[in-house]
Amino acid sequence: MPKPTKGPRLGGGPAHERLLLANLAAALYTHKSIKTTETKAKRLRPLAERLITFAKRGDLHARRRVLSVIGDKEVVHTLFTEIAPLVADREGGYTRITKVGNRKGDNAPMAVIELVLEPVTPKAKSTKKAAAAPQAEKPAEEAPAEETAEVVEEAPAEEAPAAEDTTEAPAAEEKSE
Repeated sequence: MPKPTKGPRLGGGPAHERLLLANLAAALYTHKSIKTTETKAKRLRPLAERLITFAKRGDLHARRRVLSVIGDKEVVHTLFTEIAPLVADREGGYTRITKVGNRKGDNAPMAVIELVLEPVTPKAKSTKKAAAAPQAEKPAEEAPAEETAEVVEEAPAEEAPAAEDTTEAPAAEEKSE
């Protein structure tokens, strides 16, 4: 048996809450963005994202499951034909909640919940080794090739006499003892 959600329902019993959230989801898919209270927006987000996940599947069973929640064929058609292709590459996070202050009449905290329809930019998968390697290569790539060649030629010439001096000094100390 499913465990009921804690706390009071949104304005009534569980059946009223289901209808309210279904209507909010239908309005969200129709208008792409709606203004509601923060509490309703937070309760709507999981339902709306689950329905979008069904729409991404696109098969008949998924369409019937979404129809059982929303009930309006035109909204379901919009969800499956327009919204689902736009979020096909996105792996979740289809909605965004933005707080917009309090309502004038009763001072209720308001929020705008909107669909995130921008194309997703895939992040490069990085490991610790891969992240460290590009940082080490960047300074070498930024410097021109002529300057790096000059630095390489000058560095061994300076190090070689210094190395000989250090080896001769201990050898001289050993001979004197």
